Amino acid sequence: MFLILTYSLFRRPASAALRRSPIELHIQVRRPVYIKSESPIKKAMAAGESGMNKSLSGGITLGLALILPTSVAAMTQAPAGPQVQLFVAGNDSKADKKGKEDKKEDKKEGGAANDRARDSKDSSAILEEIRQMRLLIERLEARVNQLETEKSAAIVKPTTPATETPGAAAPSASPDPKQTGALPDGDRKALDFFRDTTISGTVDGYYGYNFNRPVGRVNLLRAYDVSSNSFSLNQAAVSIERAPNVGAGRRFGARLDLMFGPATETVQGNAASELRPQTFRPIWQAYGTYVAPVGNGLTMDFGKFASSLGYEGNYTKDQINYSRSYLFNFLPYYHLGFRSNYAFNDRFNVTHYLVNGIGQSEDFNGFKSQAILLNIKPTKRVSWNINYYTGIEARDSIPALNPGFAPLPTQPGLTTDIVNPAPRGRTHIIDTYASWNATDKLTLVGQFDYVISRAQTFSAPSRVTGGAAYARYQFTPKFALAGRGEYLSDSGGLFSGVTQALKETTLTFDYKLVEGVLMRGEWRRDFSDRPFFLTNSPGVLKKDQNTATLGLVWWFGKEGGW
Repeated sequence: MFLILTYSLFRRPASAALRRSPIELHIQVRRPVYIKSESPIKKAMAAGESGMNKSLSGGITLGLALILPTSVAAMTQAPAGPQVQLFVAGNDSKADKKGKEDKKEDKKEGGAANDRARDSKDSSAILEEIRQMRLLIERLEARVNQLETEKSAAIVKPTTPATETPGAAAPSASPDPKQTGALPDGDRKALDFFRDTTISGTVDGYYGYNFNRPVGRVNLLRAYDVSSNSFSLNQAAVSIERAPNVGAGRRFGARLDLMFGPATETVQGNAASELRPQTFRPIWQAYGTYVAPVGNGLTMDFGKFASSLGYEGNYTKDQINYSRSYLFNFLPYYHLGFRSNYAFNDRFNVTHYLVNGIGQSEDFNGFKSQAILLNIKPTKRVSWNINYYTGIEARDSIPALNPGFAPLPTQPGLTTDIVNPAPRGRTHIIDTYASWNATDKLTLVGQFDYVISRAQTFSAPSRVTGGAAYARYQFTPKFALAGRGEYLSDSGGLFSGVTQALKETTLTFDYKLVEGVLMRGEWRRDFSDRPFFLTNSPGVLKKDQNTATLGLVWWFGKEGGW
């Protein structure tokens, strides 16, 4: 039977009896396997009778090795030409036609068949492993993409929870923004705008007591703490600032400070400062900025901005004391016009003003005022300002305060009542101050001012000469102690209305409750060389006034000075 099986494996079909080319089988490992199907009858005749028994064992070996793998490969991948036919014959098949092969050829053919069988089995195993690995990779990729989608969607809390569908395809490369949490372009631009925009706010209130118990509970020569024996709201302010960022390619910016409360009566709500104070009362600052590509960058502002004349400023949280000095109350609070600044380096910069005048949102006359301000920083701990201002500051028209209906076809409050002769006298201000951070806890400041003013070019001048010294020591991160001493000579009553020499001393202690909440207690003594300050008796004046004040300041937003 085994001989018959061997013959069946290697018998050439009748249609290909005359063709002796080998049959080539292709498998997926791309390694050809050759099976030579030469005629077994011829080999049997050449081998003779003695080789029949030995060819039997060789045929058995060859048949067992090729019966399964070779038949499968041949049936699935053999070319359209010669074919290998596999069949099993019964014991009663044609035994007289079995082939005979010699022993040497049998062993050679048997070994080659075994090699081909092993290659076929190995190839099938490798192909199966590759297929399983491909399926596993596809499932893992689908799962990773699904997890990434669920994580992105969790940021914006999607309306429908993500669900996992077995065998689902991986999400596309451009998922829906609603599913991934990606922001639309409009929302992203809005977030970028507010990322570079600072919104700040402050509330400043106090309780003060004047030991003179003045009539009307009025403190004289004070800028903001004007009320005695009263809980008072000094000011509430909101600031919105988008500063230029040249590094990010944005050369423009803007700032708006809105201010409310009694403090506005001192500054832009004061008829001494404005022709139409009701129009500009809530606007403390409003200006736009552009950084021109000149040298290191020329910064130009247009609008209304706080003055840099004098050491002190508007916002209480940035000051050494709670009350303001005489010099703050006398020097310009703000200007409207052009401001240009150029920083040559970290130690020296120059600023130029071209403005309507001192505290004039609308010009008092047809002349424009100018100022040059120099800032010098010889070291990181020292800053020195030298400022010069000049302009014609007197009015050439009579204001129409609290206007009703406009007498002319224009806005209410504009006047055509002219002062004749128009004033032509100039005001000159020389202002300088320096601050020195002697240590990380001790700050020292000195200021000096000289002001001369004439109503007409031929008029006798009025002068103010003054100076102030400050010291502040930060004992702990929460507690600090500060003092101020000041002298002002008012010749001609340019500041106080009468000629006198004024002095004041102030002692202030700070206690920061938390970041953004500051409590200030203050004792201040004002005195003059002549009776000037109010008492509890009408018409009776004193040379001094003593006040005790407790101030509370809240703020948020921009870090550092405003």
